[in-house]
Amino acid sequence: MIENRLLYRQGSSNDLQQILDLGKVSYEQYSEILTPDNWERLNSFLNNEKAFLELILQSYTLVCIDNDTIIGMAFLIPSGNPTDIYQADWCYIRMVGVHPNYAGQGIGKNMMKLCIDKAKEMNEKTIALHTSEFMDAARHIYKNLGFIKLKEIPPRFGKKYWLYTLIIS
Repeated sequence: MIENRLLYRQGSSNDLQQILDLGKVSYEQYSEILTPDNWERLNSFLNNEKAFLELILQSYTLVCIDNDTIIGMAFLIPSGNPTDIYQADWCYIRMVGVHPNYAGQGIGKNMMKLCIDKAKEMNEKTIALHTSEFMDAARHIYKNLGFIKLKEIPPRFGKKYWLYTLIIS
């Protein structure tokens, strides 16, 4: 029997449908944690094809593939794209997701390491991300990779969120 090998590669707009599908399945686990209204808000974003296409076009999109199926995703937004929580001179990581069938296999951690490597290659100095009180596994990965909790940010989806940074200069 030939063992399946995971492939990590840059994603593109050609991957949009699989990325949308993965977003839905990987974040669906939070439907029971959020209030129905907040789940509907998150789910509405997860079904927003235009928003995900913009994310793909704006970022270095990283995907993990198993047998031609995308089972992991992460988006590294280059510096120069400030938001209400991210400074202009920071790059930042958004929407890390792994298919639940592959949880616990190190895929999220590998994608984060690859995003850090890509940020170094892009001569970025600081990587930022935000995460929530209900994303325990993600927070564990970020802490183990050296991200520091910078501050609490305004709640999203009715939950506590924090801003984390990693200095890579």
